[in-house]
Amino acid sequence: MIRVLDEARSVDFYGKVFGLEVADRLDFDTFTLVYMSNAESPFEVELTINKGRTEPYALGDGYGHIAVSVSDLDAEYARLAGAGITLGKIVDFNRDGGLLARFFFVTDPDGYKIEVLQRHGRFK
Repeated sequence: MIRVLDEARSVDFYGKVFGLEVADRLDFDTFTLVYMSNAESPFEVELTINKGRTEPYALGDGYGHIAVSVSDLDAEYARLAGAGITLGKIVDFNRDGGLLARFFFVTDPDGYKIEVLQRHGRFK
């Protein structure tokens, strides 16, 4: 679960970047929960929108990042760059003389870092 300020902006971002769609939306008096997923995997992100909140959330020093894996990192990078999404550089992370991981980061509208990771080895 992540807290976001603008429901429409976040739903658009997660749809455009990760192909997620609203699976469920629960509206309460003081907040709304939006669950986003797709048919590709059981992964689901929950967006919490606290009504009346206007100040950005302090992400704090406890938040690291979430990660999603893709079958073709280079194609995803090109697709997102072509859509005008600001991306970090692709990193080849090696360990003991071999490739451990290939990834890049993208930042959502609320400042959350999301790792986009090539499916390889232990990263399914």
